[in-house]
Amino acid sequence: MYAERASRLSGAVVWTNTPSGPGPGRVLPDGCMDLLWYDGRLLVAGPDTRAHVTGNAQGPWAGVRFYPGTAPALLGVPADALRDRRVDLTDLWPADRARRLTDRVNAAPDPVTGLEEAALSRAADTAPPDPLLGRIVAALDAGRPVAATADALGIGARRLHRRSLAAFGYGPKTLARVLRLQRALALARAGTPLAETAARTGYADQAHLARDVRELAGATYCAGASGANRSTPWPSGSLTTAYRCPQGASQGSRSPLHPAPVSSS
Repeated sequence: MYAERASRLSGAVVWTNTPSGPGPGRVLPDGCMDLLWYDGRLLVAGPDTRAHVTGNAQGPWAGVRFYPGTAPALLGVPADALRDRRVDLTDLWPADRARRLTDRVNAAPDPVTGLEEAALSRAADTAPPDPLLGRIVAALDAGRPVAATADALGIGARRLHRRSLAAFGYGPKTLARVLRLQRALALARAGTPLAETAARTGYADQAHLARDVRELAGATYCAGASGANRSTPWPSGSLTTAYRCPQGASQGSRSPLHPAPVSSS
């Protein structure tokens, strides 16, 4: 069972998840990074460029999901160093520092409370996020082309690319593609027909949308996956996504999840 709520840390979400079914889950790219708790350990989930297939670890998980571009400053690690990775905090921080934070989280009434308090403490000791990063996300999430985004922000394409790598883990074109996929899946979960979903989210046609879902999510557009729909603007990097075949899609594609080769973008 998955549950989440808005964190007291601006833009962040805290969540818990106890896998209830057999087999691995599928985590879709969302532009976010998470600080995770599992079995007394702390890990960091980096930004994904493709679907991350989870293992069969049993028991509860908890996490704090950071708004895109904000985690690197809080954790002291550039996002591109963690791209497509799940890493123990002890591999990123000095051992004594990682142990102190882990002990603090484990001493809290529950892991979510501990993680949220840890994130708030880190934010209090860190400079505020660069507002430019939020403007980049907002522009790309609105469907603005990368070149137009760079021009509007007055930073040039090369600087935009460098800033995006460190903050989001990949270049602005990949970030825009990930954000567009999430917009499309949000419409699909609301029952929007396939053709309308493609048109409203900037895909050339239905085939373009289906191809992007297959490459980024590793599944067919109408795949069904065990999980929960997500209710916040920035979906969790540790939640198995569920999306369903909307009206207007092929009836023949209503089937269990179909794994597919995934490109790294």
